[in-house]
Amino acid sequence: MLEHTVYKIDERLNELVHKLKSNNSKIVFTNGVFDILHRGHVEYLNEAKAYGDILIVGLNSDTSVKIIKGSSRPINSEQDRAFVLSNLKAVDYVVIFEEDNPHNLIKLIVPDVLVKGGDWKPENIIGSDIVQNNGGRVISLQYVNNYSTTGIIKKIVEN
Repeated sequence: MLEHTVYKIDERLNELVHKLKSNNSKIVFTNGVFDILHRGHVEYLNEAKAYGDILIVGLNSDTSVKIIKGSSRPINSEQDRAFVLSNLKAVDYVVIFEEDNPHNLIKLIVPDVLVKGGDWKPENIIGSDIVQNNGGRVISLQYVNNYSTTGIIKKIVEN
């Protein structure tokens, strides 16, 4: 198995998911922008990985980040963000997606566990219906205070 591989939504991803499921790997999925990686991100990803065997991170493409965060973002390109994420010990696979939310990606993967940060209520997490309807768990992790990309950007601009 090729660890830390970055995929787009394509046939290789379908093959990977099939292989992981046939090996009875417990798949954990989370997603985000992960623009300027910080301690909060790393703690969050480490905690997410603890819920299964394989952690797949859905990464918003540059286009989708601009839709969500505005024209000044992302600071780092999708390829750079994917490279950094894919080199974290907790992350097994990174999948870049173009939409403004990961619904289609979650529908394709159907993870055993869907994880988001504590600022999301489980019932509001996109894809929770897909995961729960297939016997999976949806978990909202503890929010790590005082760590945010927006806060880092603000601090840089103010100094």
